[in-house]
Amino acid sequence: MRFLIGLGIAVLIAAPAAAQGQQDFSKVQITTTKISNNFVALEGQGGRIGVLYGPDGIFMVDSQFAPLSEKIMAAIRMVSDQKIKFLVNTHVHGDHTGGNENFGKAGATIVARPMLKQRLIKPNPPANGGAAPAGAPAAAIPGYVIDERTRMTMDGETIDLIPLPVAHTDGDTAVKFVKNDVLMTGDVFRSLGFPNIDRASGGSLKGMLAAFDTLIAAAGPKTKVLPGHGPITNRAGLIAHKRMALALRDQVTKLIAEGKTQEQIVAAKITNPYEKETGNAAGTGDRFVGQLFAELKASS
Repeated sequence: MRFLIGLGIAVLIAAPAAAQGQQDFSKVQITTTKISNNFVALEGQGGRIGVLYGPDGIFMVDSQFAPLSEKIMAAIRMVSDQKIKFLVNTHVHGDHTGGNENFGKAGATIVARPMLKQRLIKPNPPANGGAAPAGAPAAAIPGYVIDERTRMTMDGETIDLIPLPVAHTDGDTAVKFVKNDVLMTGDVFRSLGFPNIDRASGGSLKGMLAAFDTLIAAAGPKTKVLPGHGPITNRAGLIAHKRMALALRDQVTKLIAEGKTQEQIVAAKITNPYEKETGNAAGTGDRFVGQLFAELKASS
């Protein structure tokens, strides 16, 4: 599927939504990193944002938290005064979709997978019990859904939207900016911390490993790989991440076969050799081992 996007106009974003939970966003600063040509990355609190800009308008990947929308818009306005035409959500988590309502009200067409849309409409109940939160407002809901590889053309760039297997969640999408040679992975790949399989949101180990293969195939020798969280890396970083995940899977499989419990396997700290490689992100190793145990034990 191919789209040719027309010229846009400048807009101002609506006031940010009420603060989410108890988090204090007042001191969060948005930093801008020029990646290449007409593409920048924005970081504040939550997942990394990508911004392609040019005469046809702005193409945005992810939206962080709603209270940061005004600051994010101010950072975008430092590189372009064009209208935000499209906003792609890489997955459903609030640090990537929280600003949807604000950018949707500003005129962006939100693009995502069908299951992501459904999870915004009808969120999961809390893990510790209780009623499910209310669904997202209409302006935050994707207006265009994709479930197959989709190609768009904008600002002289070719943009590939790449649906991924059920990996981090059941609604993951990677985005490749072909001419800029930039690949945004969402949280399927995090260069800070160990993999995170959100099984409650439909993620799976099998899908995660398959998604790594898809990402590796999409990355060339000079591709700048922008993870959902963590330092910008490259194809070699993706390959190393998959190799680590496979090694840990094999170790957990062996320990399960020996009759070890989840607590015993977590206590064995089999992730220690990889802590430095993954940025010493406290707790993410134990979380991943627990996720591996749950999935491998269920299939054993």
